[in-house]
Amino acid sequence: MKRWLALVLMAGSALTAAPIEAADPPTTSQELHEVLTIAPNINHGGRVFAACVACHGRDGNGQAQGDVPIIAQQHAFVIAKQLVDYRHAERWDLQMEAVASTHRLGPARDIADVAAYVAALPRAGDAGLGEGRNVAVGARVYARDCAGCHGADGEGNGVLRVPRLAGQHYRYLLRQLHDTVEERRPNMPPPHPQLFANLGVEEFTGIADYLARLHPARRVLPAQ
Repeated sequence: MKRWLALVLMAGSALTAAPIEAADPPTTSQELHEVLTIAPNINHGGRVFAACVACHGRDGNGQAQGDVPIIAQQHAFVIAKQLVDYRHAERWDLQMEAVASTHRLGPARDIADVAAYVAALPRAGDAGLGEGRNVAVGARVYARDCAGCHGADGEGNGVLRVPRLAGQHYRYLLRQLHDTVEERRPNMPPPHPQLFANLGVEEFTGIADYLARLHPARRVLPAQ
């Protein structure tokens, strides 16, 4: 009896001492796939968005200084992808990486819900604009190099996760162009860096100013 009891106690100790292996965290593509397959709850997304208001504003229209973009009426799938990329350090911004972390934003459900909520927000007011001197140059470069993916009116494509650029703040757009060329946007897919590499100041300022002034006539469906 004593021998049997000792064996039981030893087995219990071994089980207690055995380390519990944590499940591997999902990869970027795995988490994005999960997010995109969730049917979003916009009401819950509104509650999650409360953590974003301090920078993006209650209307999601950001700041014209260039640090915070307009996200209202951006495609939901685009917003979801950017949040997942920030979470996995595949897009860089210290504040956004912190906000997108599981400690602040929570599970995939939160990303799906807040993306749908933001996409449904109406745009209010005009974007910050440039000086207007190089708009014609920007229009030509955009039609040549960008319209094939982002659309003739800069409306993007929600299904393909191509962002809407029309009506975005001039300074934010300009910053993203420079960040791409200077390799501060690791999630920017080719051929963006190659297309931008040979552009000069007139082209950069022109593209950003041209897009900031665009207002597509047709309404862009926020979730598609």
